[in-house]
Amino acid sequence: MRVAFVLKGYPRLSEAFIAQEIAALERRGLDILIVSLRRPTDARVHTVHREIKAQLLYLPEYLLLEPLRVLKAWWKARKLEKYRPAFRLWVKDLLRDPTPNRIRRFGQALVLAAELPGDVGRLHAHFLHTPASVTRYAAALLGLPWSGSAHAKDIWTTPAWEKREKLADCEWLVTCTGTNREHLAALAPAGRVELVYHGIDLARFPPARAEGSARNGSGEPVRILSVCRLVEKKGVEVLLEALARLPAGLRWKLVHAGGGPLGQSLQGKAKSLGIQDNIEWRGALTQEELLAEYRTADLFALASLVARDGDRDGLPNVLMEAQSQGLACVATRVSAIPELVDDGRSGVLVGENDPEALARALEALIRDPARRRALGEAGLARVRGDFVLEANLERLAVKFGLGRDARRLLRTA
Repeated sequence: MRVAFVLKGYPRLSEAFIAQEIAALERRGLDILIVSLRRPTDARVHTVHREIKAQLLYLPEYLLLEPLRVLKAWWKARKLEKYRPAFRLWVKDLLRDPTPNRIRRFGQALVLAAELPGDVGRLHAHFLHTPASVTRYAAALLGLPWSGSAHAKDIWTTPAWEKREKLADCEWLVTCTGTNREHLAALAPAGRVELVYHGIDLARFPPARAEGSARNGSGEPVRILSVCRLVEKKGVEVLLEALARLPAGLRWKLVHAGGGPLGQSLQGKAKSLGIQDNIEWRGALTQEELLAEYRTADLFALASLVARDGDRDGLPNVLMEAQSQGLACVATRVSAIPELVDDGRSGVLVGENDPEALARALEALIRDPARRRALGEAGLARVRGDFVLEANLERLAVKFGLGRDARRLLRTA
């Protein structure tokens, strides 16, 4: 059976976890069609994107840009047996959410239903907000089963009524953290939601051979790495405030990797704090470039927080990547981060929005290379034990009917 994966945008540097999942499922024999609601905006791609063989279908990003395509799709879809109930489903949603975005979702669903190849037997949405809406409407039009993967922002910024109804309609849904699963399971029919960690592909992030440096902040600067998009929920402003609190004589350097809408304002913030000369803003990097940064860093920092609109991280893959390279990690007790980082054993956790506590944690590890090394080794063991891609992917593969143990696992689920 061919499966259409509906994504918000493809390919995206910031969503390498989706690409690695698609590539791994293809290696297991799943025939995939990638449906993207948006065209790519990143100038580069990861190596894993070039390995994916799936055919691509781009839907109209804005309906007014392709009116004839949308009209043709509507003319075809309106003749479908299930058009009227699907239309009523959408109208019910529109009355509760009368926005242009809701109209666009149904228009995209019409195009998807009209242009979907006949050999596709299932739709699968990555993200519970917009992609799941388009998937749900298209599945209703065509009478196809659909499933989904929920991650972070899509969970915490989608209204409860919408999550409840999508969870009632889909056949099954997986999510990448225990925190997410607990939240969604309370809104869903029993057994509908399952935990499947993304995991890390150790073939792409093989453990570093070199031991950590002996830098302790008194001579050569200790290299602190942070990898994240420059958006509110990543807490980069809090990280900058924490770094500004470090003692004047302590020598450190922050390397930040990732792009985002707050880039200019955060660089201005660093300048106003007087720490701009200690920071290197690298922008968005490929996995290969990130691997090199992980291996030259001494310490990893991520100051995630709950944004004002409720958006928050799930379990940031960059923490797994950092730990795969034996890096000690300092992070916050937000969402599912404690599911990976065991405070005091495989990393250090502090409260969100607490630059003073974050500064103390950073200073302690900057001064203590032996402690960094011990935490890094424990973090690597944690990743190897519970967060390897292939082991976690097995559950998802079974749901798509793959693998020699699929029937046995389904019987015991």
